Order: sequence, then C-alpha cells, then structure tokens
Amino acid sequence: MKYCAFLRGVNVKGTNMKMAEVCEVFKDAGMEDVVSVLASGNIIFSANRKAEDLKFILEKAMSEHFNYDAFLFIKSEEEIENFWKSNPFNKNENLHVYTFIGNNNVENVLMKEFEAASKTDNEDAKIVNENFYWQIPKGNTLDFTFGKILGRKNMKDQFTSRNINTFEKILKKIATNSQI
Repeated sequence: MKYCAFLRGVNVKGTNMKMAEVCEVFKDAGMEDVVSVLASGNIIFSANRKAEDLKFILEKAMSEHFNYDAFLFIKSEEEIENFWKSNPFNKNENLHVYTFIGNNNVENVLMKEFEAASKTDNEDAKIVNENFYWQIPKGNTLDFTFGKILGRKNMKDQFTSRNINTFEKILKKIATNSQI
C-alpha cells in the first residue's frame, strides 16, 4: 500500500535534516519505494502494514537516528486524495489554505481553538470529511492568533499542517512513482 508520512517540525527551529538521509532511515526501517516531496518532511513509501504500526516503527527509527522526539502522521494515498479533493475554499492568489493532519478528532480541537481566536479579514476555517482547513491571507502565518497554535509544545504530538498545494504535489509524485 502507498503511504505518505508527514513529519512534524522538520527543518524548523534547529531540527534540520536532509530528506535523502530521512529516506535512508525509512528504507532501513523496511519501507520500500521511498521518496521525499519538498523539504518539509513529506515521505512517500510503500509498506504492507497498518498505519498505526508504521507510525510506531518510523517514529522510533527517526528518533534514534536524528536524536530528537519524532512525531509523524501516516496517511494512505486515498486519505491524501481526500485532503486534496475536500478543500472547501476557492483558489485565491492572496490567500493560503492549510490542512491539518493529525490524530483522530484533532479537527474538533482545532476548530474550538479557531473559534476562540481573534481573526483577520478573509481568515476562515472549516471541517470537511473530518479534515480541518484553515484559510489565511498570505504573509506571516505564525503571527496570526490561530497560527500560534502551530508552535505549541502541548500540541506537537497531535497534528502537523501543510499548504493545500502540497497534497497535489504528493499525489503527482505517487502517480509518477507508480508508473515506474
């Protein structure tokens, strides 16, 4: 089965790693067809195990190899396609849309946080198919009230986020690798 691992906190705040080295860790942990997409910690691979088992195996391997507390979220090709196709926001050059990948029910925790946060013009959030989407004007995402949740230490094992365009790139890479 094809999966993508979304690593949390890669190449930010001193946690720097080369994606080629991350791919080697995945291969050493028994994953096949391993490739990275972008430098933000999106690793596509094949495995014949359940996502929960893979999460445990890969977090342990990453933590040991890079000497940090690794948090990652494993999603199947079908789930990734769901993230991409369920985006409730129209494309707008002045806005970013982020999708949050995480533990079960994290979308409700995020919506509660969003509803309590002060908002800027054109900022919105929606839950579609149990996926949390956040639309924000382009700029300093982490400076927005809700954006500050991204860096909270008490939430680091709960979710990670990606720009919606990342899902399109991941799906294209999966399709390309499937043809080889």
